[in-house]
Amino acid sequence: MTYTETSLNALRRSGDELADATVAALFERGEVGKFNTLMRYVSTAGAPLPDGLPDVAREYLSATSAPPAWVDWEEMEKARLFFIDNNVHISTALSFASMPACYVVPHVAKLLSATHGLSYPSKRMAETGQFTVYLMQPDAFEAGSRFIPAAQKVRLLHASIRHHLRREDRWDTDALGTPICQEDLIGGQMFFSLVVLDSLHRLGIHMSAEGADAYYYAWRVVGAMLGVDQDAVPKSLDEARQFLDLYMLRHMGPSEEGAHLTRQLIDLYEEVVPGTFFDPVVSALIRYLVGDTCADWLQVPRTTWDTVVGAMPHVLGVMEAIEDRSPLAARALDRIGHLTTLFELSSLTRGRVMHYAVPEELRKDFGITDTVPRTSRWVPPPATVSSGH
Repeated sequence: MTYTETSLNALRRSGDELADATVAALFERGEVGKFNTLMRYVSTAGAPLPDGLPDVAREYLSATSAPPAWVDWEEMEKARLFFIDNNVHISTALSFASMPACYVVPHVAKLLSATHGLSYPSKRMAETGQFTVYLMQPDAFEAGSRFIPAAQKVRLLHASIRHHLRREDRWDTDALGTPICQEDLIGGQMFFSLVVLDSLHRLGIHMSAEGADAYYYAWRVVGAMLGVDQDAVPKSLDEARQFLDLYMLRHMGPSEEGAHLTRQLIDLYEEVVPGTFFDPVVSALIRYLVGDTCADWLQVPRTTWDTVVGAMPHVLGVMEAIEDRSPLAARALDRIGHLTTLFELSSLTRGRVMHYAVPEELRKDFGITDTVPRTSRWVPPPATVSSGH
């Protein structure tokens, strides 16, 4: 599939018809509060839906209760093993590359700043981390899992943000397109998949081509469950590179909101890192992974640790060599990575479970103040620049 300015412009006008209709009906009938209260008790797949749930919500939950029929379960298992093998590195990439990549797109930063709980800036990171951990469980799509209900709620959360921003005239649709439009949903899928793989490559992590493909495939499944148009989404890593290059050329740049969100992110992780000596590592790692141009746009401070972090691929390379040669060391490092990921998630959530409720109003809820075999090592697809219009 070839992406052009024209095809991406069309995606800017589209939202998510099913979720948008569900949210509109809930608001029209005054049933949002009842829905949120009852849905707090729906946290696992296959659980009986509570009595009193609005009919329109019950129909939505039924229609979205299973993954797409085309899922290749062998590929999903490869993705899960890839995650286990690289979980701490993936968490690092999500935190210090994927989120800043969102912030370097001004209209996305504007939307995120409009829907962030300013008194709880870790909410977005906590939700993303929790969602990813749910996805990579062996029973993610089986009865009793937490992933499917989380995906259903996130999809409605996106629709509710579209509803509020348009109803309250807080969004210039003519200039910025539909809030959380299809182009941005696909862009987000690229940030959490291809940007993660790029970051692992930059860190010197050894990845097989099979593992990288599987990890990207898993996020294609996620995108389908979050309402991404499957006719438009890139099917391969090569197509993903073409889409992401054009998307970033169309939209990336500096913004006040992007710099503010990045400062919140840095402050958040400096609180998680014990003591203060290693605080500059956070900024250095972001700068290393997103590059100097984007880091300057986001006002990421330069630190004395920039050079030290640049040597990280060599250190990780030694660790991976040890892991390759020793099954015992591999298990130990996987366990350490798992515990590190859980510690980070626990710190971000402050022990809470994120419920992804549908906000009844933006001001109140968001604080507006007016292992895969290591064969065929993965190499990033080359950059592409589409000249089509």
